[in-house]
Amino acid sequence: MPFNDSFSEFYSEVKTSIKEETFAKLTLAKTIGNTELMNIYARLIVIENDLQLELKFKFQKEEIVEIHTIDEAFNRLVEFINNPFLSAILFTTERDLTYKLNKKRAISVNEQAPSFAHSSTAFMELKEGKKE
Repeated sequence: MPFNDSFSEFYSEVKTSIKEETFAKLTLAKTIGNTELMNIYARLIVIENDLQLELKFKFQKEEIVEIHTIDEAFNRLVEFINNPFLSAILFTTERDLTYKLNKKRAISVNEQAPSFAHSSTAFMELKEGKKE
């Protein structure tokens, strides 16, 4: 996987945003051609007082949901970089970070103003669960 290292650096930003509780969501998008798999959406959920990532694979005719630890999710997502997805967007309350491959497969990472004002509700759920 030639994009493993560069996506690993990008994914470290995902993990940092989770640690700092600024994570809103992660989306893999912009497919090569007309593919059956259209998007992958990652959102935080709480299972047994632990943060996990729910990966929703959106196909043209169905959706499949998988639950992974935050570290395991990287291995699942990296296999879709460059096949079929050319971009991944990390949405946080501080910034939006876009990992992008162009037609020649050159990698760029761009930062933009945040699209979300609030982080994942899973952070609040986790705190409430630990109070009980």
